[in-house]
Amino acid sequence: MSTVALITGAASGIGAAVARRLSTGGVRCVLVDLDGEGVERLAKEVDGAWLAADVSSEEASLEAVALAERRYGRLDLVHLNAGITGRVDLAEFDLARYRKVVGVNVDGVVFGVQASVPLLARSGGGAIVATASLAGLVAFAGDPIYTMTKHAVVGLVRALAEPLAAQNIRIGAVCPGFTDTPLVAEAREMFVNAGFPLLTAEDVAAAVESAFYADTPGTLLIVQPGRQPVPYRYSGVPGPAGGQRPPSED
Repeated sequence: MSTVALITGAASGIGAAVARRLSTGGVRCVLVDLDGEGVERLAKEVDGAWLAADVSSEEASLEAVALAERRYGRLDLVHLNAGITGRVDLAEFDLARYRKVVGVNVDGVVFGVQASVPLLARSGGGAIVATASLAGLVAFAGDPIYTMTKHAVVGLVRALAEPLAAQNIRIGAVCPGFTDTPLVAEAREMFVNAGFPLLTAEDVAAAVESAFYADTPGTLLIVQPGRQPVPYRYSGVPGPAGGQRPPSED
């Protein structure tokens, strides 16, 4: 029986690299992206199913999971990868842009988890990996709203790790540095001229595959150029004086 994966933001960049990597290993892929032409083209390349949809809509995730069940009868792996940069200027606030960024980067992950967990459970368990960012672990002053959304993704992954593990579902995230994808296309020349190394989409795809099979639920894999992916370790926070440290501070 083939493994089945659902990948959002799959038409290009990291999502496309993950789809190619998994399909090479025999995984059947369900691909989701707002770019209908791009996602259809990749689906034909990897012999997968596709859906043109906006992940900021709850219906998109529900429809994608229904497509996986209808086409392949199961779901084993979910890569919640769709994301956009913030570029929200707090001094000249654009509410529509803010809502769009939060809708894709946060709601898209929440809706993806909510929609996929029942089918993952019915399939005997599986794994969910979200694409976060180093900006989900440190303060990236260059894009505060993007940073906020990626911190939210990291928090969700950590909080869901234990309850989902009880259903035999692992959840984790990859936290890559700057990656040579369409998201950084405008700044690529600046990085190159400064001699700043960029990750390739394939680098991150390899880390995503590792994250699917991480032993520890809630694993956050840091991905940096020239280094093997490594789990991020939080140092914890002090508990109340004279009291017991709550389990969530591990």
